[in-house]
Order: sequence, then structure tokens, then C-alpha cells
Amino acid sequence: MESKSNNNHRIKDISQDERPREKLERLGSDFLDNDELLALILRTGNQRENAVEMSNRLIKEYGMEKLSECSLKELQKIKGIGLAKACQIIALFEFNKRSNISKNHIIKKITCAKDVFDLFYEKLKDEKQEYFYVLILNTQNCIIDKQLISKGILDKTLIHPREVFRYVIKNAASKIILIHNHPDGDPTPSKNDLEITEELIKAGDLLGIKIIDHIIIGNKIMGKKEYWSWKED
Repeated sequence: MESKSNNNHRIKDISQDERPREKLERLGSDFLDNDELLALILRTGNQRENAVEMSNRLIKEYGMEKLSECSLKELQKIKGIGLAKACQIIALFEFNKRSNISKNHIIKKITCAKDVFDLFYEKLKDEKQEYFYVLILNTQNCIIDKQLISKGILDKTLIHPREVFRYVIKNAASKIILIHNHPDGDPTPSKNDLEITEELIKAGDLLGIKIIDHIIIGNKIMGKKEYWSWKED
């Protein structure tokens, strides 16, 4: 649990030149270590350690990657981390994921499956569950919007055409791309994946909405193929 004691170690006890905020102001964010950046997010420590010491311990014991994968409940099991700090850490890593996707929006026009892979890889590469997205395009294949349809086990009974196409209709679009990930890193489509794609293509045809591809995101770190494309494969 987070302590509310007035005896908390404080960042003010650190020499002024080494305080994260002053250091950032003086030198810029590039000169801050990971524990100093995390300390700026957490802001306070606890009765035994200040924010920098706490951040240093978290990164040394768990590492950035493991911290980014922890759930809210898992974070709260870590010594010194209560609900507030757990929420701050979750928000930090989620913001980073979304920021990476936003940077990739320089791809104004989708020309191939690799464009879609590049757009979603950072978001989905480490997810432990399947995420099913719809990428909504205009007539020139430029991105209008993206929408998360489901999270969890991908089942054709859960991916209802109504949920998929209502966002497309709302955006007055006529083209979409389906995207989902395989947490095991292998993008090879399952029988269920193929059936879902075929059913949605048929439903789209009835509505005048074209599904131009279905991309399955894998994990290139595992040495397997990076992605599978309904259109290209």
C-alpha cells in the first residue's frame, strides 16, 4: 500500500542539480535516465524511499518490458505500489503505445498489407489477448478512423457484422481492413479466422462495404513471418 505518512522521503532531499524536474528543465528529457522519467510520473515515494529510489527499484527488479505488461492488480502486489501509482504506470505505458500508433499515422494512404502491419505492430506485438480492429478507409484508401471491435478469444459468434459495420456506416465509408493479432506470435490463420473473414466479406457485400484485406499481426522477434494478409497470401 502507498503510505500517506508525512515522513515520506522527498525528491527535495536530493541535491537540486540531480532532481528529475530541474534536470529536465536544464538539460532536456534525453538526459534523464528511465528511473528519473518514471519518478516524474509517480511524483512521490513512500515512507522508506523517494520517487527516484522507488522508480530505480522497480526498473531494476522488473525491467521496463515486464512493467509494461503488468495488469493493475499485478502492479498493486509490488511493494510500495497502491492503486494510484498502479494507475499512473498503466496510463504511462498505454499512452506510449497510443503515441507510437499516432506517429505511424503519417501513412495517410494504405497501399499494401505492410502499411497496416507497421501501423499496428507496436500496439499489438506484446498483447496476451487477441484484439480485433477495423481500419476504416475512404475511397482513396486513406485512413478515416480505427475501431476496436473485440478483445479476448476471437470467435465468430462474438464478431457480429452489426458491430463491425456500424462504425463504417457512421463514418459514411465504403472500405475497411480487418486486423487482429495472434498472441503466440504466429500469424498463420486458423479455420475460425478464415470463416470470420468470409462471413464478414459476404455481409459487407450486402451493405455495399468492401473488405479489402484482413491482416493478422505476428511477432517478428520470434523469427516467424511478421504478418498474414488475406489479399496477399
